[in-house]
Parts: sequence; C-alpha cells; structure tokens
Amino acid sequence: MDQASDFVVATRAALAQLSALAVQYSFSILGAIILLAIGWIASGVLSRWAYRGLSSIHGIDATLAQFFSNVIRYAILVIVFVMVLGQFGVQTASILAALGAIGLAIGLALQGTLQNIAAGIMLLVLRPFRVGEYIDTGSINGIVQDIGLFATELKTYDGLYRLAPNSLLWNVPVTNYSRLSTRMHDFKVGIAYEDDIDKAIGIMLQVAKGDERVLDNPAPTAFVMDLGDSAVVLAMRYWANSSVWWATSRDITKAVKEAFDQQGITIPYPQVTYRAPADEEQPPLLQLSEQAPQTRN
Repeated sequence: MDQASDFVVATRAALAQLSALAVQYSFSILGAIILLAIGWIASGVLSRWAYRGLSSIHGIDATLAQFFSNVIRYAILVIVFVMVLGQFGVQTASILAALGAIGLAIGLALQGTLQNIAAGIMLLVLRPFRVGEYIDTGSINGIVQDIGLFATELKTYDGLYRLAPNSLLWNVPVTNYSRLSTRMHDFKVGIAYEDDIDKAIGIMLQVAKGDERVLDNPAPTAFVMDLGDSAVVLAMRYWANSSVWWATSRDITKAVKEAFDQQGITIPYPQVTYRAPADEEQPPLLQLSEQAPQTRN
C-alpha cells in the first residue's frame, strides 16, 4: 500500500509539474509565434518602404536599393529570431557571440567576394559609368550592359561578352568615352617641306567646317605642330558630339587626304638619308700592323 501511495503521489507531482511546464511553455510558444508573425510582417513592410525611399533618391541604382532593402529585412528577421530564443530562456549573449564568430569566419572565407560587393556598392553610388556607356580601364573595355553587386557585364565592339569583377573596375582609373556630351579630335598629318603650309592649313579647316557634325563652338583650329625629319607636321583640333565622334573623325581623315590629293599637297613617306664616310688615311699603328713581318738573319 505504501508503494502504491508513493507512486500515486509521484505521478500527481509529475503531472502537476508537466501541467506547469505546459502552461509556461504554451505562453512562450504563443509569444514566439506572435513575435515571428510580427517580425515577418514588419520586415517585409520596412523592406518595401526602404526600397521605395531609396529608389526615389536621384542617382541611387535599383540594384543598390534592392540590396539595402534586403539587408534591412534580414537584419530584422535575425533580431526577431534572437528574441524568440530569449522567450525560451536561451542566453542571447552567447548566441550573438556565436553569430559574430560565424560572420567573421564567413567574411574571411569570402574576402574576395565581399571586396567585389563593396566595390559594386561604390560603383552604384558614385556612378563612374552607367549602362550603355563605353569605358576603358587599360585592360578591360567595352559597352556596359549591367552593373551588379559582384561583377559588371560588358560588350566589346567586336561582339564579345565580358564579365569583369567589380574590384577590377574600382581600383583602377576608368576612362568613360560616353559620359560627356562633346569630345575633341586631335588630327595630325605631315606634308612635304616644299608644299605651301598656309594652303594646307586652309584646306584642313575648310574640310572641318564643311562637315555639319563638327561644332562651331569651339571653332576648329589648325597649326604647325612639329618639324619632322621628312615632313612638316600639321595639327587640327575640332569638337563633335560624343555620339558621332567616331564616324566624324574617320570621315574627316579621309576627306583631308582626298582634298590634299586634289590640291597637290604631298604627304611624304618617311625618309632617311645615309652618307658613306669619306676615305681617311689609316693611323700609323694600323699601317704598321698591316706590314709584312720582318725576318731575322
């Protein structure tokens, strides 16, 4: 009887403890579910607000706005997850320390990737180039097709697809051929020393002013740039819109050559004159060395 009564008492105590735990953890589970629901909704709402707010700012790229909105959303979800664990009595300080250590390990493992992300953010914020512009970094050139957080897509003039990591575009000087609306062409040509310099300069200016793509302001200028070994080097500088600069520069070069041919202006080939050295008397030592050796008696 004593064993039976002890078993009943132990059973009642266990049931009471279980009921107490059930009541306690039921509230914790209910609070956790409520926190998760509120956090999920709040993260989505704040993420959309951040995206719309960043997109309305002039100069902020859509990719960058989406990146920051996702960062805000996942940061809120992480905070909510830590708060849910705190509902069950888990020490959040240790969790935060573990998350920090995990983040540090991931950062060290993905150092190159994070460098590309940081470079991509700077490229999207400062905008040294935009989609549709032609750029050249010395080793990478092409028309920008897309700017991502990790890499930039380009298309070369010969139709090749090129993917460049953002770190390679951020750490080097970038020449943007499409950013400014106008561009100067520095045209050089050599004429013979016998030709009329003023006439040649007049022909060059006439050709430039006759092309409607050449801008009147600033006006084209031509002058003698250098006196070469076999030609007088003339230079002409004129401005054209960047969108038609390439075609204009090629057409001007062809038109100047044809105009020179019609007006008898010669573009000489490079010439080098060699003069044979005059015969000189050999030095005495050399003369002695060339004499026949003497024989001894």
